[in-house]
Amino acid sequence: MKTLLIPIVFTLITLNSISQNVTNIEAFQPRLNYENIHVYELDSDPNASSFLIWVKQAVAAHKHEHHTELVYVLQGEGTFTFHLEGGEEKSSTIGAGDYIFIPKGMAHSVKVTNDSPMKVLSVQTPQFDGSDRVMMAE
Repeated sequence: MKTLLIPIVFTLITLNSISQNVTNIEAFQPRLNYENIHVYELDSDPNASSFLIWVKQAVAAHKHEHHTELVYVLQGEGTFTFHLEGGEEKSSTIGAGDYIFIPKGMAHSVKVTNDSPMKVLSVQTPQFDGSDRVMMAE
């Protein structure tokens, strides 16, 4: 009996570790009040981390030295800016349905341009723990 139990337990643990989570991100709302930015971690493993982020006013210019970031705008409107070498900036108006690819080391910022918070899905690769956010001088 003991010999049969070990493979069953191993199978259950393996199935649990590869199971997928399903989350309706369209309806998902913050669970608490926040001043400007609220971040909710959806999932994370050594290869990637995914977050829902709500922004009321702005995200200051920053970069990630070791992470690529993919952003998909779910709701809201704003101005997204890439801060290039030599002080040059490249800005775009963004809104629901827009996708932004941010290469590692690329400084970026966002300013919300309407009264509703912007809600985005952010995926970072590899796993992001917050320590790779380098704020840029204003």
